[in-house]
Amino acid sequence: MALSDNNSVFVGGEFGTTCTAGTTTAKAILSQPSEIVLDGMVLFSDYTLIAKATDFGNLKANDSIKVGNVAYTVRETRFSLDGEIVTIAIQKT
Repeated sequence: MALSDNNSVFVGGEFGTTCTAGTTTAKAILSQPSEIVLDGMVLFSDYTLIAKATDFGNLKANDSIKVGNVAYTVRETRFSLDGEIVTIAIQKT
């Protein structure tokens, strides 16, 4: 199978979650790794969202986005080297 330049296959596949920011609704991948520090206590969760830049590349700090049915606030948006994919740091609202 050949690789595709269609990033919808990547973010919209079986791991994609429906997200809405403003009038844009598209699929993205939510990652929820936790940082465990101080005798097993979780101090914070570092949520990230991986999406197509054409869908959510315009999001800035303090913008709102709904992932599934959960509201989040954008902390930072970082573009991939080719500018096609963004990694969005988010926190629960």
